[in-house]
Amino acid sequence: MPEMIAVRVNGREVQVASGSTAAAAVMIAGDCACRTSVSGEPRAPLCGMGICFECRATVNGVAHTRTCQELCEPGMVISTDAA
Repeated sequence: MPEMIAVRVNGREVQVASGSTAAAAVMIAGDCACRTSVSGEPRAPLCGMGICFECRATVNGVAHTRTCQELCEPGMVISTDAA
């Protein structure tokens, strides 16, 4: 059984398995979109390997972080509101 860690997604604490990506934490939190396009369309992870940049969100204060490439750490703060 993997160790569970707590991260915050849009102000809500979420438990994820150690080794999970920030993109997975966003999905586990029930927030299907990581960001909104300039035309207002919700955008979510597409490629899962950092090429498409659709999974960008603010992680620990760093805007435009590719969440599919960022592994969760205890206490990580993820915000999809301003990405």
